[in-house]
Amino acid sequence: MDEKKLQEMIEQVRACEEEIGKGIIGQRDIIRQVLLAILADGNILLEGVPGLGKTELVKAISKVLSTSFSRIQFTPDLMPADVTGTNLIMKENGNNVFKFEAGPVFSNIVLADEINRATPKTQSALLEAMQEKTVTVGKATYELPKPFMVLATQNPIENEGTYPLPEAQLDRFLLKLLVDFPSKDELKDIMNITVMNQKVELRSIISGDDILKIREVIREMPIADAVMDFALSIVVATHPEVAGAPEVTKKYIQTGASPRAAQAIVKTAKARAFMEGRYNVAFEDVEFVAYPALRHRLALNFEAISDGIQADAVIKEMIGSIR
Repeated sequence: MDEKKLQEMIEQVRACEEEIGKGIIGQRDIIRQVLLAILADGNILLEGVPGLGKTELVKAISKVLSTSFSRIQFTPDLMPADVTGTNLIMKENGNNVFKFEAGPVFSNIVLADEINRATPKTQSALLEAMQEKTVTVGKATYELPKPFMVLATQNPIENEGTYPLPEAQLDRFLLKLLVDFPSKDELKDIMNITVMNQKVELRSIISGDDILKIREVIREMPIADAVMDFALSIVVATHPEVAGAPEVTKKYIQTGASPRAAQAIVKTAKARAFMEGRYNVAFEDVEFVAYPALRHRLALNFEAISDGIQADAVIKEMIGSIR
């Protein structure tokens, strides 16, 4: 691809980032990381206490990306068929026939709001969609629209009425992003938009087809052997049973990350290099994406919990021991 066309794509993505930032006050790092996951063809888990604008962020993204959007409010009484759809009996030429009625999962961007408030049975209805991009009902399998991704929000597990997500589902999220409380100045701007009704109209900048083309460019981006080795070394270092594992891993990690973690780091590192205007992946790209790619894939042991150690602190010390 020629340099001019590549630069146009980069500018298009940066324009998306700026436009989303108009509707969401602060959270610049979160916006960038969400875009990284979109360009890397992955699902995102947003965690934070209620009221921090996680749902509004996803809505803003769907407007700017000009893609179909659906929202599923996860509750304890939600059933799998409410997510995927179901077969209904219809009259056709005087005969009763089964017809599939598609559920809200058949959209480009699916907001799974408060995903950990639904029972594990309902959460599992998304597993096939998140990995294979298909839905199977009865004996029929249906393709989901392209591009497809799940952006899920969850409240911290300490909140009442929540169910922990199964490890198989957590592993299907490319990144886990932590949404922090805004600063005082950002809180003032939020008040102006919401309470003072100073709404901002967001414009569509990029289409689904554009996203698919950019993904192809990112997929073909080269990565040096040394950078690849650094990414793989980080993932291997999360396993306490491996010879030469860092001391922090042996002390605090019960179960390490899966091969999906390596895929997530490499794919999103390429996407970050692209957004930075480079066509080569640097060590700093790998280090930047390692935190959101690993924090939900590490099972910390009892000692880490009793010492109040968070996954990010373990990842930071682990990377320091590798470099």
